[in-house]
Amino acid sequence: MMISIALAVRSKKIESRGFVPLASGIPAGGDHRQQCCRAIRKECFLLDKVLRQWKERLLAPVLQTPLQQVHPLAITLSGFAMGLASGVAAAYGAYGWGLGLWLLNRFMDGLDGTLARLQGRQSDLGGYLDMLLDVVVYAVVPLGLAFHQGSLLGYASLALMLASFYINLCSWMYLAGLLEKRRSRQRCGATRTDGTVGAGSLDELTSLSMPSGLIEGSETIFFYGLFFLFPEYMVGLFGLMAILVLLSAVQRLVWALGSLSAPR
Repeated sequence: MMISIALAVRSKKIESRGFVPLASGIPAGGDHRQQCCRAIRKECFLLDKVLRQWKERLLAPVLQTPLQQVHPLAITLSGFAMGLASGVAAAYGAYGWGLGLWLLNRFMDGLDGTLARLQGRQSDLGGYLDMLLDVVVYAVVPLGLAFHQGSLLGYASLALMLASFYINLCSWMYLAGLLEKRRSRQRCGATRTDGTVGAGSLDELTSLSMPSGLIEGSETIFFYGLFFLFPEYMVGLFGLMAILVLLSAVQRLVWALGSLSAPR
């Protein structure tokens, strides 16, 4: 949830290139709309987005198997079960099993979206459930690790990290909603049938346009892997991830202060 080389979205940088910032309303003219879309794509660059493109290519051969007949929701729920099992394994100190189940959970988390796109079954409900179940797994796994260690310091570091997750979720989820609303006004690029512009029209493989941050999905996989590989350093690793996640929230706060201050 390897530190990202993601670039934060900066409206001032967009302005300096002559593009209309998200906070300024609907741009006039086709050229402005095309420029706006190019700016959003470039400024919203993040490691996760690059890795998603590679993931799509790597999983394509897997989906040329009987798996292509499976409903994506079944993959989502199976992956969720693997994530819960990883947390249980961590609670029992079975770190090898826990790591394997965690990686299997992440594999299936990537597979369900690719399968949904292949079958033409993408939906807002699928994206919502995928995100909700991910958040549950992100909490269960470190809870299991801290439970097995059983120390007060371990629980304190766990509380700090989960608190940072809570703050970070608020920092990007609300911003994601605002970006969707503002982009619907921009009318740049491909337009949906309901007249709005969102993540899908910007060639993103997620249900929402997500403001970038220092710690995202790829970094979370890396950190959770470290938790299992080096459980004796759990307290320090929990603390380090909490700091980096909070920095991600600050990143988005700085962006919001510079980009959302204009009248709506």
